[in-house]
Amino acid sequence: MKKKGMSEVEFLALLQKVLPHATRDPRLSTMIYEQVERELRLINSLKTFEKFCTEGSLPDLEPETVANYQSLLATNFGEENVTVTPNEAGDAVEVEITLPDGTITNRIRVQPPGAEDEEAVEAPWVPFPVALPSDPELVWMLARRENVGPDEAAMALERAQGDFWESKPGLKLQRDRVEKTFAEFINRVQAGAIGERGIKRLHKLPETLKVLHQGPAAADEGTRRNFNAKPNAAAQA
Repeated sequence: MKKKGMSEVEFLALLQKVLPHATRDPRLSTMIYEQVERELRLINSLKTFEKFCTEGSLPDLEPETVANYQSLLATNFGEENVTVTPNEAGDAVEVEITLPDGTITNRIRVQPPGAEDEEAVEAPWVPFPVALPSDPELVWMLARRENVGPDEAAMALERAQGDFWESKPGLKLQRDRVEKTFAEFINRVQAGAIGERGIKRLHKLPETLKVLHQGPAAADEGTRRNFNAKPNAAAQA
């Protein structure tokens, strides 16, 4: 029977119970508890933000709409840490959130009410494994929309990589001496930045290509040939 994971409330209750036994300093115990609680709240806020970037939208780019959404983000991440800027095309807003561990950037599309009813149903995801010419046996497991061809998806991935390294997070990584490679890009790029191009990351780490030199069907056929050859050889003798 699969065990159910511990909920956030259960974890915090357990932490509150254990801390007084781990330290006799009530002030330290309270500080640890509050810090863990803040980190959990931040993780949940980031998950909600990422989901909204992928699935949600703003109704328009009116200053009041943009200001209200920035105020909502500021509640979770701090007013001084959030910047929301309409893009030049007028079809999305660029969001930048500054955190102690780094800066997160993403975009949210603008979709007027009722426009979603006019849109066609999104094409399903299909496998899109990619490899680099320098190491063709190392495969990244990605996916592409069925209506986005392999060549088109490859070009979109190249453009996304170029845009990433020219963005603020990409430039910061380069200043921090992070190697400008495909592996670093696919591991760090935001899901929404490639999702809007019809590409999805299934796994961040690559896998080694496994070549089957002799499949089960071929092995069974070889066994049958050897078995059938024995009576013929005996008959000729």
